[in-house]
Amino acid sequence: MEELKAHEEAVEKELGVRFARAISKTRDSINDRLDTLFESRRQIDDKFLDELEEMLISTDIGVATTMHVIDRVRRGVSRQEIGDIAALRAAIRKELLDILNASRDKGVAAETAFGDEAKPYILMVVGVNGVGKTTTIGKLAQRIKAEGNKVLICAADTFRAAASDQLEIWAGRAGVEIIQQKEGTDPAAVLFDALRAAKAREADVLIVDTAGRLHNKSNLMAELEKMKKVAGREVPGAPHETLLVIDAVTGQNGLEQARQFTKAADVTGIVLTKLDGTAKGGIAVAISKELSLPIRYVGIGEQAEDLMVFDPEAYVSGLFD
Repeated sequence: MEELKAHEEAVEKELGVRFARAISKTRDSINDRLDTLFESRRQIDDKFLDELEEMLISTDIGVATTMHVIDRVRRGVSRQEIGDIAALRAAIRKELLDILNASRDKGVAAETAFGDEAKPYILMVVGVNGVGKTTTIGKLAQRIKAEGNKVLICAADTFRAAASDQLEIWAGRAGVEIIQQKEGTDPAAVLFDALRAAKAREADVLIVDTAGRLHNKSNLMAELEKMKKVAGREVPGAPHETLLVIDAVTGQNGLEQARQFTKAADVTGIVLTKLDGTAKGGIAVAISKELSLPIRYVGIGEQAEDLMVFDPEAYVSGLFD
């Protein structure tokens, strides 16, 4: 037992180090600019706050979030609670953490929100092509299986050529079964078969891929609505989660994608991929603030195990500590 506990602690520590490394570009960007801003001044004045505002927007924290943070900092300065860079960092850190934690009260912040009766647990994954949706499904399958669950994948993106083949490769790597049909099949029909298979095989979790496109939103909405009805008819309460996959490198464009998808689908949470490849990792806060959706997972590398449950405290600490 002690060896197992020590192993788990070592794994957690390693994940923590890798997560801190993944957001290092964003951390360096924020801290270097804060230091530069503060070096030339003896006090926090209006000009400093204007430059701070510009700096925060440049990290893709978002205009609404930036204005909220600047307003709180301004109040802190007027009350003489913020007078040096350490107090300033602490104030920004607190505001960002409050935003991320508040978003966890909306959407679905954890699968534990549902009881054991949610079996199979239906998890739909949506997003535009090229953001890493297929890769994310493969990583999710491996992660959920490693937690002791029987996982099944439904390849319901029947529009993109080779989508099903790519997903089959990831299913093989994760060692889970996949339900797929030929290209052009009605996605709702594929889902129906997958739901029946999941129940017959007593799967714990069914991960559903969906077509990635935005150019025809009315069709997208109709397709997703049809799939949700099929899921709810076969499994009461399903889909339990609808995760939107966003590429962190796309910055504010990713936020616009999120806005469009939340209009077309009942998105309950966000998967932020390629967080290790950008200095604009502040997009996590912008999404949480503007859409009131929790960040469920983040991708920090290419390997199957490089998908982590998002921890707001670790994220904010990684940016400022």
